[in-house]
Amino acid sequence: MVKCGPEEEALVLQVLRSGSLTQGTMVQRFEALCCEMTGANHAIAVNNGTTALAVALEALQLQPGDEVITSAFTFVATLNAILAAGATARFADIDADDFNISPTSAADLVTKRTRVVLPVHLFGQPADLAPLNDLATRHDLAIVEDAAQAHGARYHGTRLGTTAGQATFSFYATKNLQSGEGGVVTTDDDALAERLRLLRNHGMRTRYEYEIAGHNYRLTELAAAVAVPQFARLADIMAARAANAEYFSQNLSGLPGVVTPVTRPDCEHAWHQYTLRITSDCPATRDEVVRRLNEAAIGAMVYYPRAVYDYDCYRGHPRVITNGCPVAERVAGEVVSIPVHQHLSESERDEIATAVRSAVSA
Repeated sequence: MVKCGPEEEALVLQVLRSGSLTQGTMVQRFEALCCEMTGANHAIAVNNGTTALAVALEALQLQPGDEVITSAFTFVATLNAILAAGATARFADIDADDFNISPTSAADLVTKRTRVVLPVHLFGQPADLAPLNDLATRHDLAIVEDAAQAHGARYHGTRLGTTAGQATFSFYATKNLQSGEGGVVTTDDDALAERLRLLRNHGMRTRYEYEIAGHNYRLTELAAAVAVPQFARLADIMAARAANAEYFSQNLSGLPGVVTPVTRPDCEHAWHQYTLRITSDCPATRDEVVRRLNEAAIGAMVYYPRAVYDYDCYRGHPRVITNGCPVAERVAGEVVSIPVHQHLSESERDEIATAVRSAVSA
């Protein structure tokens, strides 16, 4: 939910009056705040979250036939970024409890062609990184984290975005921090950061001095201005979302066939989405629940209706390798997300919980 206030308006006007709309000092402020949010040494701003994923992979200089292992349950941007980087995608199944990539399933997919493991911190819940990092170390693989939905989340006390590899964040209009469109890659690796900056800006370090083939992936000053004031509110945003999530879990747990989301031990969830599972034990089907909630003017949505590879455009694609992911395919038919954003009032929370209890009844 987008609500821009006077701070955002003032910075946007400042940019407009400056006459400098392309990447400049406001983008630099944005990048510095991303470093503070994650603890990373470098933050490279780009024009959107999908670009962030694609350029993070491109910076690794993958070759034809190189494989990237990722989650079967994610937004399509994850897969599209792998294809844009020229790599081959392979899909690990998920753990139903947290919706994230199963380290065991990922380990089973490693081949001599594997180069990258790409976990997705889905709905703001950190994936289980320790066994994935161990896997990467054993097989000399890179880690690229898709943290598009996980601003401020922590894994075992460590902020996401501080791995030795790369993490990517989206600032799309629906995210916990948003700039309309925008993305960032964070890393502690100096050489990767330098390559990312070149790739973002047509391969130029200085004007008309081209060092590599690059792109125009720059973030605008206006987009950065929208995002910059929100970083100061991130702690409050996370606390409000966590309180709303706790309220829903307390008031919706125990309903037949309704599974409330959980937070992994020693992790801090960003609660980008609050996602229920409607199982076969529920008197109503998932689609009936969604319809009833929408009829009650509750903004219930399905994220995501299928495993990411389960679309005609990917069937038979030479760089999309599927072996079946039964948990992800089942969970995709069970999930429904209800509003959890920081702007909910107590009465709105009550209304949502009441509507859910009614929607899941016979």
